[in-house]
Amino acid sequence: MATQVKYLRRAAAKLPAWHAARCLLPPRAFEQASSEACAAHKRIGGDTALDLTCGLGVDAAALARRFRRVVALERDPVLAAVAQENLRRMGIGNVEVLCTSAEEYLASASGRFDWVYADPDRRSAEGRKLVRLADCSPDVAALGPLLRRLSGRLCVKNSPLFDVDEAFASFGDCEVEVVSLGGECKEVVVYADGRPPRLTATALGLGSFTVLRGEADNTPCGGPFEPERWRWLVVPDVALRKARLACMALRGKACMWSNEGYAFASEEPRGAIGRVLAVDRIEPYDPKALRRELKGQGAELLKHDFPFTTAQIAARTGIREGGALRLAFTKIGSEFWTIRLKPLPLQQPTAS
Repeated sequence: MATQVKYLRRAAAKLPAWHAARCLLPPRAFEQASSEACAAHKRIGGDTALDLTCGLGVDAAALARRFRRVVALERDPVLAAVAQENLRRMGIGNVEVLCTSAEEYLASASGRFDWVYADPDRRSAEGRKLVRLADCSPDVAALGPLLRRLSGRLCVKNSPLFDVDEAFASFGDCEVEVVSLGGECKEVVVYADGRPPRLTATALGLGSFTVLRGEADNTPCGGPFEPERWRWLVVPDVALRKARLACMALRGKACMWSNEGYAFASEEPRGAIGRVLAVDRIEPYDPKALRRELKGQGAELLKHDFPFTTAQIAARTGIREGGALRLAFTKIGSEFWTIRLKPLPLQQPTAS
């Protein structure tokens, strides 16, 4: 009971509809499940879908809104029963949960599906996190011939650590989409349905950037670094960084010297996928000078493409992490820089 209360509380943010329906939430299944926002973002639809890896049922519930009928496979009998009960509590009646493994089902299945969806189990028997497709269960690549017999369209959710180049190597012509939510990379999704090879970075709530794979160009777009010129700092969203598209996505909006660093602009950039922060001034990184001036003060410390962690920066400068003051640290070429950011505007009180 205590465990359910704990995970229901956590579900309020990750799975609000499941929280509202007071669903059953086994811990491991909850941890591995997609968030509702990510599940709803999957860009597939049609008449019928096959979900190879039902788990808690979050993705199956999202598919049920896009397909007339969904067949969801779950090899664990307890989890299969939990998924069925949760879908009932949520009033979803077009998902058929079958207690079987993907391998067993595919060995004898017939008919056709518009899409096959898979979110392979990325935990070993010992609980170790797995990233390579061949190590996950089911091995989607190995099941390729059987999957193609049932459908010409495959959507695979992969670990946020999964490399985009490996996705293209494994699936050939496909679209690879890196998805982030709240500044955190959540998943790398493959859409293998014969479309031209494309690479997409999507920050849910902020926007997307897509290029044909052969046109992806992450060449740095900055000239000489002139610290007095820059009035705006852009923190590219993690989806852009993961897809190695940050420089390309921000070209024409800001200058950037490294895909791992910050972007800078003299005019406020519009439509940038990431945080846009006003710059007070930029100066060479001098920990001794910062210690003399700011020792004991609290500050929000940001850093990208910088050799020290924020904890190490705090120790070297005597600044406490956390506070209204905001400082960013980065490296441009061989030089280290401190960016002093302007305070965030105060929230205006809401009229009652």
